[in-house]
Amino acid sequence: MTKLKHTDSEYTISEAYRYLANAKETIAKSPIAYGRYCDSKYVREAAGMVYLAALKALDVYLIFIGTDRTKLPKSLKGYWNFIHKKIPLNGKLTAAMSTVYENMHIDAYYRGHTGVGLVKEGFENSRKIIEMIDKLMGNTTDKNLLSEPKTPYKTKRIVKNEK
Repeated sequence: MTKLKHTDSEYTISEAYRYLANAKETIAKSPIAYGRYCDSKYVREAAGMVYLAALKALDVYLIFIGTDRTKLPKSLKGYWNFIHKKIPLNGKLTAAMSTVYENMHIDAYYRGHTGVGLVKEGFENSRKIIEMIDKLMGNTTDKNLLSEPKTPYKTKRIVKNEK
């Protein structure tokens, strides 16, 4: 990620993209072997950031529609209630949030699963949530603010040291 000055507030869509970009940088530190990330520490860190990116996007929308910052949900059940009550046509969002919660928060973060497919699916669904929220808000993202980089996932491969 480029070293741009972070100028936006905590509750903007670009902040959610920043979390996602930081997670991509973190996961890139773990080498991949046989379809699995080799270092679960980086997977757990990235998984936490990806999950928080999705929640951050939901917080942004809540504030956008007039919810006081002190009244933001404090539990997953609160977020589910918010999705079902406040977001129109929320089937895709519900499915994406379920995937992010299951893959990133439960499997990767808590249980330490390191499957590349599982992690990438979580990243993609978190990105979808952020994009859906941005679209619901009328694409209010200021193009001058930091947003998700267009670079693909960077991965390191294990190479045997030959002596």
